[in-house]
Order: sequence, then C-alpha cells, then structure tokens
Amino acid sequence: MKRIILMVLRNFWRVPFAWFRLLYHAAHVDKYTEEEHYKLLKYIDHMANTGGNLVVDIHGKENLPEKSGYVLYPNHQGMYDVLALVEASPVPIAVVAKKEVENIQFLKQVFACTKSFMMDRENVRQSLKVIASVTEEVKKGRNYVIFPEGTRSKNGNTVGEFKGGSFKAAMNAKAPIVPVALIDCFKPFDSNTIKKVKVQVHFLKPMYHEEYKGMKSTEIAAKVQKEIQETIREHE
Repeated sequence: MKRIILMVLRNFWRVPFAWFRLLYHAAHVDKYTEEEHYKLLKYIDHMANTGGNLVVDIHGKENLPEKSGYVLYPNHQGMYDVLALVEASPVPIAVVAKKEVENIQFLKQVFACTKSFMMDRENVRQSLKVIASVTEEVKKGRNYVIFPEGTRSKNGNTVGEFKGGSFKAAMNAKAPIVPVALIDCFKPFDSNTIKKVKVQVHFLKPMYHEEYKGMKSTEIAAKVQKEIQETIREHE
C-alpha cells in the first residue's frame, strides 16, 4: 500500500490526465488501434514504475517471436506481474485473468483496452469458452499472457505446479509458447516498504508447434515449469 501511495504522489499532476485518457480509451475501444491503446498503457505503467522506485530488468527480448500471435506463460507472483510484463513487452499483450478482479477500477479499464479475458475458475464451461476465444484471437495475431499456476505463488521465487490445461489455447492455435521467468515480482506490493526494488523479466526461448505437437499438455507444462524455475535459481 505504501508503494501505491508513492506511485500516486510522485505522479500527482499526471494522474488526472492519465486516468481520464484511460477511461476514454476504455469507453471507445474501437476508436483506437491496439498499438495506440498499448502506447497509453506503457506510458502509465512506466510512470507508475518510476514513481514507485521500481526497476524492471529485462532479458531475452530477442527470444520473442518476430511475428505476433503467441502466448506468454510466466510464473505468477502477484498483482505486480502484469505491470512488469507491460514494461518489458515491446508489442501489445492481453491477459487471461481471474474473474474476481474484472471490476477493480484501473484493471477494468486496462482489460477493456487490451481485450483481455476473465476466467471463472469454478465454471468449467465458461473456462472452456475463454480458452476457445483466446485460441481464435491468437490465430488472428494477438498475444496473450496466461499464468499456468492458476493462482499466485505465495513462496516468493519458488514456482508452483503448472496446469496442463493452461496450454490448450496455444496448442489449439498451433502458436509459439514463450516461457517467462519473473523474479522478485512479489516484492513491490508484498513488502511494506518504499525502498528501491529491482524485478527481473526473462523471456526464454519459445517452443514452436513443430517442437511440441507430439507432446501432451501436462508434458509441456512440466517442461516450461522446469525451465522457468531453473532460470530463477540462476539469476535470483
């Protein structure tokens, strides 16, 4: 909470302008291109990070596929994860998020601008519809973030179990799967301090359809989980 207050106070004169621009973009989604929406989000995100004494150390941008239409699979450490990913990703990304956060102000507008999807983890039918929708959007060339743990890890940089079903959208779209290792992303909002924090985002080498087409979703999940955990151990 202290850091969020710091973010706002240090950007006090920018906040009203940025907030009303975000509201307008969210209310007029079709008026802007995906790139125009993302440019605004990256501006707000960078403003918040700078004001909040946060540094995002980015690695492996060269591993991102040249052509859009892929799915990022990061470990999940907390609410700050998406802010780190937006800072790190040079191209627009959308998120598959849990239904419980869909009406939180600011997040609600961000989800609208990015055409993100909300998943009800207790409703199998709705979850399958979301997977189908994400599959179609990825086929069209949009990039999504899916957290394969399903919920945030509460063990710092220790990765939880990755669920095979999380990879169905990428598999069905025959899209590249990009593992992403997030390091120390739990610290910005979990630690009750405003001291400078550096988080790390590592884009790992993607798995293309030719590589994983003969694998089960659970096998893909285990492989991605292992690569991310090994990267975290190497760099934390």
